Amino acid sequence: MCGIVGACAQRDVAVILLEGLKRLEYRGYDSAGIAILDDNQNISRLRTLGKVNQLIEAYEKQPLLGRTGIAHTRWATHGKPSELNAHPHLSNDQIAVVHNGIIENHEQLRDELVAAGYQLTSETDTEIVVHLIHQQLEFTQDFLKAVQCVVKKLRGAFSLAITDSGHPGRIIAVRCGSPLVLGIGIGELFVASDCLALMPVTQRFVYLEENDTVDIQLKGYQIYDKDDQAIERVIETIDLNRDVAEKGEFRHFMQKEIYEQPKAVLDTLESRLGDTCIYKDFLGDTAKDVFSQVQNIHIVACGTSYHAGLVARYWLESIAKISCQVEIASEYRYREKVIPENTLFICISQSGETADTLAALHQAKGLNYLSTLGICNVAQSSLVREAELVFMTRAGVEIGVASTKGFTTQLVALLLLTLTFDSQHEDLSTFISQVKTLPELIKSVLALDENIRLLAENFADKQHALFLGRGIEYPIALEGALKLKELSYIHAEAYPAGELKHGPLALVDDQMPVVAVAPNDQLLEKLKSNLQEVQARGGELFVFADREAALSESGHFHVISMPKVPPILSPIIYTIPLQLLAYHVAVIKGTDVDQPRNLAKSVTVE
Repeated sequence: MCGIVGACAQRDVAVILLEGLKRLEYRGYDSAGIAILDDNQNISRLRTLGKVNQLIEAYEKQPLLGRTGIAHTRWATHGKPSELNAHPHLSNDQIAVVHNGIIENHEQLRDELVAAGYQLTSETDTEIVVHLIHQQLEFTQDFLKAVQCVVKKLRGAFSLAITDSGHPGRIIAVRCGSPLVLGIGIGELFVASDCLALMPVTQRFVYLEENDTVDIQLKGYQIYDKDDQAIERVIETIDLNRDVAEKGEFRHFMQKEIYEQPKAVLDTLESRLGDTCIYKDFLGDTAKDVFSQVQNIHIVACGTSYHAGLVARYWLESIAKISCQVEIASEYRYREKVIPENTLFICISQSGETADTLAALHQAKGLNYLSTLGICNVAQSSLVREAELVFMTRAGVEIGVASTKGFTTQLVALLLLTLTFDSQHEDLSTFISQVKTLPELIKSVLALDENIRLLAENFADKQHALFLGRGIEYPIALEGALKLKELSYIHAEAYPAGELKHGPLALVDDQMPVVAVAPNDQLLEKLKSNLQEVQARGGELFVFADREAALSESGHFHVISMPKVPPILSPIIYTIPLQLLAYHVAVIKGTDVDQPRNLAKSVTVE
């Protein structure tokens, strides 16, 4: 959520900053802005409500020249989306600041600034920061010390990039709970929320640690830790394919990422799966000892990752026979917890920067857990650095806000973990053989794309939808409903199909499409009875069913025939058609598929 880009170079930087903002659009935002410091020590600023393209249009009419600059895409937290609330914020035309995150004590600081004579022009918590730095510079002429002093007054999770008109060729950036990277070019330096923003200009990065401050100047940079002591951090070369930020032949990033799932799953399985065993080395040297002691598992996550955890509970308890509890991270943090002996804490986050999940991990590390394990897709993320054990999902860069390949690779990771816990299972070799068929099975479902597109036309004028699943498919129904509401803005709910008669049947009529997933498992006959309940109330059914499920179309009963799937793989395979359905409904309704309104890719605030 939100995006920061900054640059100190020996060339004009505005175009670099604007391109960086374009590459950060996937994070979600409602306004954008840029501030450039020229050689005459003047700061010029442009801000627009809406997309980065509108900022680019404004720039083309009013070019900003200068070799130092910061830019930002904002996702509203304090103050409505507006040009006045957009970043960068200025103080006395001397200091410019961009900010991700939240300043929790902004109200108290605002009162102090007003009492000191400052006039605040926005509703944001960010403007507090820029005036505090300006105020501090009246006491010390040292730009770096002024920033460090102000940061100590702030409470919350945030990252900052700051310029001072008195210091051309200099940016000070701070990471305190929100991700930030330093990019190292040839004779130029950059800062950004994500290395993806800087791919056109460098592949060398320093991932700032928690509470780091970096002083960036043309002559070089210096990083300081939380105690303001100079420190060195490792420079990493990230060999990212620059095409990851391009849609190629696809209409949207989400569509591209849906079709990348066979490869993403194959990459996640690579070097982890033998013919008759799971290789455990990739989890680290201590994993074998930890896993041998595990008696209980506690999974904590948010959103789509939470749904992956719900699926894992079925696998862990039915296959590995390990008790499993799954909880939403934002709720976990604020309740009293009883932790059974030898419990492994597992946290799941696609970005590794999800604020609630990270806070839960921090809390868990101080409790009586056996160990902590993170499942993540970003190797340089906070979650990966802080968890004791790590399972990387290898989904590749995911631009679309609504996760697709991120979710399926999380499921694959959780399935492999399950099989790792029960490496002596009598059916292990069979399970492994079945898992290896996943990429081809996904391709066979992708071949149904056109059929699903035609089906999606039935949702064009609908306002509500109901998703049903039984057993391990219930979390997949939850995920399907989430995707539809995220992308198309249709109100969608999911229920265990057996719960229909306990309330949701009251909602069913000919304007309430009902979507069900029906693999050929032990609950199929029960599900058929639930579907009859819907038909009897005049509901229109859209069922993704195993080709051997003996379900046929008739009137308002629509069936998409799915390939035969081993029960252990059904959650992974049956999520694919629900992704395609949500995608096509969104396209038909004309919504912004890759950047749904009010949502962000990486939720870095509580």
